[in-house]
Amino acid sequence: MADRLDGEDSGLAARFFEGDRSALARVITLIDDRSPRGDALYRQVYGRGQDAYRVGVTGPIGVGKSTLVAKLATRLRADGKRVGIVAIDPTSPFTQGALLGDRIRMGELAMDDGVFMRSMATRGNVGGLSRSTRMVVDVLEAFGKDVVLVETVGVGQAEMDILDSVDTSVVVLMPDMGDSVQIMKAGLLEIADVFVLNKADRPGVEEMDNDLNFFLDTCKPERFKTWRPPVVRTRADQGVGVDACVRCLQDHRTFLEQKNLLEDRKRKRLHKQIKEMLQESLQDHVWERFGLDERIRSSAEAVARRASNPLHETEALVALVAGGLPGGAEVTHD
Repeated sequence: MADRLDGEDSGLAARFFEGDRSALARVITLIDDRSPRGDALYRQVYGRGQDAYRVGVTGPIGVGKSTLVAKLATRLRADGKRVGIVAIDPTSPFTQGALLGDRIRMGELAMDDGVFMRSMATRGNVGGLSRSTRMVVDVLEAFGKDVVLVETVGVGQAEMDILDSVDTSVVVLMPDMGDSVQIMKAGLLEIADVFVLNKADRPGVEEMDNDLNFFLDTCKPERFKTWRPPVVRTRADQGVGVDACVRCLQDHRTFLEQKNLLEDRKRKRLHKQIKEMLQESLQDHVWERFGLDERIRSSAEAVARRASNPLHETEALVALVAGGLPGGAEVTHD
């Protein structure tokens, strides 16, 4: 059920639907701040327009993801596509905001009205994507973007969330990364729909290319049985291989459409999104209702005095919550 917007936010929504970029930026800020106004605006704009093609770009730190995303956006703009970029940056330990490194590296796109780029913090989310990130991608879709590129922060195995959040997952690697077998063991390679071997002018590119193809020929994860991810060599800083990368994205989208898999991926994405929103909302509700911050401080003090231990305190808090929720039995403690 849509929230009733006040005069200010009603005007903001109207400007959003008129294509006002400043209104889009304000809506995203309110959503990222987890404000009630942001939630109300999200309900108003959600589902407007056509489905955007969602592409996730992930991989270890330092492989050139931001540069590749910027070049992909430029190439897509040449085809007349309206592009949204959500670049996940590390969370500042002081402000909990994004460190904005990606926005700096993508500054060349700032003057293009057909591109909207937003840096966002992980907010400590171990999967690389926060609740707000998924909502912002939805908002960019509602704003009329044809393609939304989501670049993850690049922390290795913690990037698995991207698989269930986009239509096509791009895993970016580069030569001379050390033990490529260890990279493969991390599970990162199993989420790829397209592999990009960036910085392909470096020594070791042939070995890395061979390792990737060996992995594809021998490991054969279940999801590779119908689509074999291509391996594309690029030098993103020079624009080399970007056209080939875009063709691979187009080929994968065509494959998904022909196999009627796009709708399946969308349903899986929505299932994950709703589940995670529910978990987060329940956690917030329980935390506030039972005053758990203060109770945890009290438990920590008891443990520090050696009057208790962490396991006992945790079990007591679980029993408190379980007993205080509807249908739960009240539990008393000595």
